[in-house]
Amino acid sequence: MSNGPPDPDVEQLQLAVSDSPRPSRPSAVSASLTFGWRALLKIKHVPEQLFDVTVFPIMFLLLFTYLFGGALAGSTDAYLQELLPGILAMTVVFITIYTGVTLNDDIDEGVFDRFRTIPVWQPSVIVGALLGDAVRYTIASTLVIVLGVALGFRPAGGIVGVLAAVALLLVFSFSLSWIWTALGFVMRTPESLMGVSMLILFPLTFVSNVFVDPRTMPGWLEAFVAINPVSHLVTAMRGLMHGTATAGEVGIVLLLSVALVVVFGPLTMYLFRAQQ
Repeated sequence: MSNGPPDPDVEQLQLAVSDSPRPSRPSAVSASLTFGWRALLKIKHVPEQLFDVTVFPIMFLLLFTYLFGGALAGSTDAYLQELLPGILAMTVVFITIYTGVTLNDDIDEGVFDRFRTIPVWQPSVIVGALLGDAVRYTIASTLVIVLGVALGFRPAGGIVGVLAAVALLLVFSFSLSWIWTALGFVMRTPESLMGVSMLILFPLTFVSNVFVDPRTMPGWLEAFVAINPVSHLVTAMRGLMHGTATAGEVGIVLLLSVALVVVFGPLTMYLFRAQQ
């Protein structure tokens, strides 16, 4: 071994390398919350992202209440009691597509190439983004309920029933978002993802029991509404808000939510790891 003077490059390298203990690996919960906070910070820099959770819910509730209330229920007040849970479900279900759109943007910018190299629980990247979006869903739900109460909505189930309905909606929306995250890895552009999502969501939300009683529909259409997941969600939410929900109605929605995560959760993570 040479006894000559030390190599300055080696000295600089040794100075650059920390000799402090290696930090412990973050837990799955910690990593998920960190990525969730990242999703919320995007709103700080692009506040326009809140338009879909503020303007659209208010607009939908006002438009449909005063356009259809008198014709379908005889008065806007009577119609509002049935419409609000449906509008709440419809608006939040619609904004779940932005989870996939945001994900697609991150992929296009190369951010996910960096995420795959970080020594964290890999699903936390997706779970965190979904948790951040759950905050947006809560904002939308709060706005709709507050506006509804101001317009005359009076839930017979009280505040407990309303909170239970919102919790059920958040669970279902979180589960539904896994579909859009999977599509976010497949679609080439956010615009194409938006188009496909709308093709799926429009029949699911409008051909449902959100606006009218399915018994007034043709038999073949009523059969579709009866198996529509959004119809089951709205039925359970109405029941919870008005104190008439059964365990079966809530159980179906929870079962559907679990099924969505079981199917699209692993598929999303496979696409995440396979993303080039």
